[in-house]
Amino acid sequence: MSVQLLTNVVIGLALVGYLAWKQSTWQFLDPARICRGPVVMAGIGIVVLAQSAATIDPQDVVFLGIEALLSVGIGLAMGSRTRFRTVSAPDAKGRTLQSRTGWIGAALWVALIVVRIGLDVVGAHLGAHLLTSTGVILLMLAVNRAARALVVDQRLQHDARSARGMMVG
Repeated sequence: MSVQLLTNVVIGLALVGYLAWKQSTWQFLDPARICRGPVVMAGIGIVVLAQSAATIDPQDVVFLGIEALLSVGIGLAMGSRTRFRTVSAPDAKGRTLQSRTGWIGAALWVALIVVRIGLDVVGAHLGAHLLTSTGVILLMLAVNRAARALVVDQRLQHDARSARGMMVG
C-alpha cells in the first residue's frame, strides 16, 4: 500500500467518521456554515488537484461522473432525511434551531464510502487512476455536502414561508 493511498484512507475515514457522528447527533443549525463547508472542501480539493501532475484520461472522466452522480444522490437523500427541532435554550451564538439526519444519515455516509472505494478499485483496474487522489476525494465530499445543503436550505425556506403564512392567516 502506497503512502498516498494510506493517507487518503486515513483522511477519508477520519472525515467520514466525524461527519457520520455529526449526522447522528443534534447540532445547532448555522445555514452559512452548511453552505461554507462544501465551498471550503471543494477549494482545497481543487488546490490539491492543481498541485498534482495528474493527467485526466477518458476512464477518469467516466468514473468521476459516476461518482459525482452517486455523491449528489446520497446528498439529496441526506438532505431529505434531515430533521429539525427548536430548543428553548439558545447556544452562545443565539441559535435555537437544531438538525440531524440520524443513523440513516450515518448509514448513507458509510454507503457512500463503501461504493466510492469499490469504484476506486474497479476504476484503478480499468485505468482510472485520478479517483484515488485526495483532491478528488475532497471534491466528491464537497459535491455531497452541497447537495445536502441545497435540500436543507430549500426546506428551511419552505418552513419559514409556511410559518409566516400561518401567522398571517
